[in-house]
Amino acid sequence: MQFLSASASASVSSPVTPSAHLLRLARPPPFPHLRRRCSPPRPLALTPRPPLLIASRPFLLFTPRAHGGHGHGHVHGHHEVDVHGGGGGAAVMRVARAIGWADVADALREHLQACCISLGLLLIAAACPHVALLNSVGRLQAALIAVAFPLVGVSAALDALVNIADGRINIHVLMALAAFASIFMGNALEGGLLLAMFNLAHIAEEYFTSKSMFDVRELKENHPEFALLLETSGEESVQFSNLSYTKVPVHDLEVGSHILVRAGEAVPVDGEVYQGSSTVTIEHLTGETKPLERTVGDAIPGGARNLEGMMIVKVTKSWEDSTLNRIVQLTEEGQLNKPKLQRWLDEFGEYYSRVVVALSLGVALLGPLLFKWPFFGNSGLMVAASPCALAVAPLAYATAISSLASKGILLKGGHVLDALSSCQSIAFDKTGTLTTGKLMCKAIEPIHGHLGVKNGHSNPSCCTPNCESEALAAAAAMEKGTTHPIGRAVLDHSVGKELPVVAVESFECLPGRGVAATLSGVKVRENENELSEASIGSVDYISSLYRSNGESEQIRAAAKSSAYGPEFIQAALSVDKKVTLFHFEDEPRSGVCEVISTLREKAKLRIMMLTGDHESSAHRVAKSVCIEEVHFSLKPEDKLNKVKAVSREGGGGLIMVGDGINDAPGLAAATVGMVLAQRASATAVAVADVLLLQDNICGVPFCIAKARQTTSLVKQSVALALTCIVFAALPSVLGFLPLWLTVLLHEGGTLLVCLNSIRALNAPTWSLVDDIRQLVDGLRNYFSSKFNSSSSNYVANTVPL
Repeated sequence: MQFLSASASASVSSPVTPSAHLLRLARPPPFPHLRRRCSPPRPLALTPRPPLLIASRPFLLFTPRAHGGHGHGHVHGHHEVDVHGGGGGAAVMRVARAIGWADVADALREHLQACCISLGLLLIAAACPHVALLNSVGRLQAALIAVAFPLVGVSAALDALVNIADGRINIHVLMALAAFASIFMGNALEGGLLLAMFNLAHIAEEYFTSKSMFDVRELKENHPEFALLLETSGEESVQFSNLSYTKVPVHDLEVGSHILVRAGEAVPVDGEVYQGSSTVTIEHLTGETKPLERTVGDAIPGGARNLEGMMIVKVTKSWEDSTLNRIVQLTEEGQLNKPKLQRWLDEFGEYYSRVVVALSLGVALLGPLLFKWPFFGNSGLMVAASPCALAVAPLAYATAISSLASKGILLKGGHVLDALSSCQSIAFDKTGTLTTGKLMCKAIEPIHGHLGVKNGHSNPSCCTPNCESEALAAAAAMEKGTTHPIGRAVLDHSVGKELPVVAVESFECLPGRGVAATLSGVKVRENENELSEASIGSVDYISSLYRSNGESEQIRAAAKSSAYGPEFIQAALSVDKKVTLFHFEDEPRSGVCEVISTLREKAKLRIMMLTGDHESSAHRVAKSVCIEEVHFSLKPEDKLNKVKAVSREGGGGLIMVGDGINDAPGLAAATVGMVLAQRASATAVAVADVLLLQDNICGVPFCIAKARQTTSLVKQSVALALTCIVFAALPSVLGFLPLWLTVLLHEGGTLLVCLNSIRALNAPTWSLVDDIRQLVDGLRNYFSSKFNSSSSNYVANTVPL
């Protein structure tokens, strides 16, 4: 896959660009400093990066840094605390560890069994006054509370104390203050219920969060750490009959070395099959479910699993540039690069928590004076108004990124989803995007400057051995090593033909125009020893090289009146004022019409095609794929200007889909740039926002629909979170709700937001009506399957033996 050659600069426009080989996901305990008690010494310190998603128990992304560095970054709820440092939190931790408090808190913190036991005991205590048998046992309620409260209160008290000592006010501090304030108000039962339900809710949040994330750790864990490096001596070729290999770390593999991949093993790095053949699967990499046949000469991505047979693979890319490493890197970067709403909530959360504490104190102190409430008699506001539900609202972004990654669509950040959902237009490049890009050379036609050109044939004495062969030899020499579809077609057409030897003395690539070179070996009139000036590119480019307007017009006219008609893709070659026309044929990709129809009818997008090809070829392809708006004969700067103009006209935004280096300016200027990563140039990958790992554009509608679904879910979650806060805070302040019911409403709202967010894992729809229909169909299928299962069991149990 060519996109893997892009460097780490592939996210130059992103706010965070971590190094690929340093990234790794971690899921630390809620207080990282408590983990140090039992962790082995490490050569590198861990520095927290911003959370993958904004939740009160976020996953953290860690990158190693050398000792002595200074990490920074805001994380909701918990921060790395230097136990040996001099901060207030460090001092509290030293005392806690000395007396054993830290060890007990570490064992009980968000422990599922402990939380369930505590909640069960507290519920029994709540039932004591209402059940005669329990009420008859003296002090049973107090004893149950005394046992249950420490199970959830020990860790909460230490967490809150450390946070306060470090000057941090967050949701954990709010909950702890409310719970322990309830003890002094004579409501220890409600305080215990608060902490138990709070911990259970956050355990559930972590579960939903982990279900929503694309597990790049699984890719890493299943990837081989070692490879079987074949040993070769000198020029000796590698053969199955004489295999000698050494087990080496995959990071030590060098480009050009040969490795052995046996049945059932994963290909460690990108390469090409050198010997053997097999069937491989890349479903876990790109979502492509169909197994692929790979034989000698075929490219094979790192991470592909060999289903059968044995292959010798020649390494073409190092581990840092391999497919799997790039997928992991871009997915992690995408989860780090947060959208605008999520960044705002990052900054908003801590200030909001401070305001809630101030308001709670104000209500506690002013309430008795204004409304004759008891002093410090109400801690519900501190619980109800905490921003927990609001903080997890952006969970849908991370869920959507994970869903897209599982389909082979990589985003360079959650902000791309917002941009995609706002776009009103989409522009496609033609060659390699709407078409297969596998051009075939159909004809070679001398059209200008050749001696005695007549009906497409020239005088035999004009070129050696003839004009067509000499032109093909010159073009093939100039296009060696190219990635452009026309260049590849020229090289393919030259294979197996007896051509004169032509050497390139100097070379210059002109993106969007063509190639210029100095050649040796071409007959220059009567002297074959002189160097020849040659250029190959579009007809307009070649004709522009002739200073005489008359000659330029003659070349254009000859190309238009070609004996092969205007339907083919044309490229012109000029060698010492002799112009030869190459005719190529390209076919539209299968399924493109359905993609265009979906984007037009469902997404309601303005659709256009931008291409550098001439008018007749552009219109032929546009007609076959049902695109009405066509812009042809565009140079890279023309595409850039068109993209900017359409973005200004539309008022929304523009999506640009391309793959070549000539598309890079337009991809960079578009609101969202998409590339077909398998064939895209490194420059195109670097400036793009979305990488389509499958070699087709069928993922474009899915990506746009997923973006619109995600932004809709985020808006719903924010509205739901604010509603829960308002409807829980006001009745609590006015005394209509007891503390335990306030907690239930608050944590219930948080869980509802989580459940709503993970709906981003569902297949996207284009409208609310489709969304409701999908939900109804899902419920109908669920109950139908349950009913059929029950009926089958009933019949099986009633049939006599």
